[in-house]
Amino acid sequence: MNTLFLDAQTHLKAAFSYIDISEDIQKRLKYPKKTTLVSIPVRMDDGRLEVFEGYRVQFDNTRGPTKGGIRFHPSVDLDEVTSLSFWMTIKCAVAGLPFGGAKGGITVDPKTLSRLELERLSRGYIRALADVIGPNRDIPAPDVNTNSTIMGWMAEEYFEIVREQRPDVITGKPIHLNGSLGREAATGKGALYTLLHWVKSQNIEPENTRIAVQGFGNAGFHFARLAKQAGFKIVALSDSRGGIYSEDGLDPERIMHHKKTRHELKAMLYCDASVCDEAEYKQISNADLLKQDVDVLVLAALENQVTEKNVAKVKAKVILEVANGPVSAGADDILFNNNITVLPDVLVNAGGVIVSYLEWVQNKTGLYWEESEVNERLKFRIVREAETIFNLARDKALSLRTAAYIHGVARIAGAIKEKGTREYFQNG
Repeated sequence: MNTLFLDAQTHLKAAFSYIDISEDIQKRLKYPKKTTLVSIPVRMDDGRLEVFEGYRVQFDNTRGPTKGGIRFHPSVDLDEVTSLSFWMTIKCAVAGLPFGGAKGGITVDPKTLSRLELERLSRGYIRALADVIGPNRDIPAPDVNTNSTIMGWMAEEYFEIVREQRPDVITGKPIHLNGSLGREAATGKGALYTLLHWVKSQNIEPENTRIAVQGFGNAGFHFARLAKQAGFKIVALSDSRGGIYSEDGLDPERIMHHKKTRHELKAMLYCDASVCDEAEYKQISNADLLKQDVDVLVLAALENQVTEKNVAKVKAKVILEVANGPVSAGADDILFNNNITVLPDVLVNAGGVIVSYLEWVQNKTGLYWEESEVNERLKFRIVREAETIFNLARDKALSLRTAAYIHGVARIAGAIKEKGTREYFQNG
């Protein structure tokens, strides 16, 4: 059975083939350190009791406490959460952060919940996992279908359990609950910084670059908004229900305003409208968006959007992975052989965890920065790591993904080696 986790591990094996690394390290990165499954009973508004499945996987903590988001989605299962925790381990190392990787989630369609049901579920998740997470153990953050409001509820529940204020236990919180300025747009902004550095290295002008964005949620919206401001032309946008296309370009801010105000669900965190409700534009499907003849295809939805089944239809010159694992391992090889550049997720979407790290630091020190300083720190770190990865890929004729994995694994291997490997103890 080819699970998502086995697919994710394929990239790791590719990196191992290019570097001399201890067998100990290869074994350590094959298995998660700790997996926790919980059931979360929730009293629904009509009096029913529903029980939801929750997960938290802490993959590796060699370089520090584990870090990773919590997603609410019907497709959440142990395989997905394990894969996401593995990617977070690599991502934190790629970004040079003093964290390991973790991920969590609940199998639920949050759009079916009321505000009160959503709050009960969020607090119940923390009650079930309070002895697993902690400011110096495992620090959650938002992910798909979770946001600052949910993080605020979760942080408050943790405070009640441990009987002290520990804002550093969760990042992505509301600003007035010790969140960080710049956190909401951080993933999209980090993706833009990466793309800008790439086009600069290739002597490409943003004004001559046409972009299609799959996944018009938080990260996809902020990327599209900022990319338009930087001079790129956004010609296509899609969400889970469909998409729109305009050769003359789209205005992401106006479209998001329309999406939010057209239909509001009772759970204030989600909108029932779709970008395809923009009738003045050509309507396309998600499958159509992947086939658009554009310069950059941005994948900001979920994993496995481009696979061996549809990769031949991709016409973009560059793929920007804002989501986690949107290109399967098999499709990744095909894209590389077809000279289509893939800017990998473990670099591109690291902006979110970088600013989460900055929020964690601010929470620990009590010293809070202006948004401009947060953005400068984000830009400095992600551009520095991008430059290293771009150079490594060019010098060794590797894909950017393999170069990114080599870069991240080298940092993890260094930390493991310092504690002693087979070679050290044999020589002793």
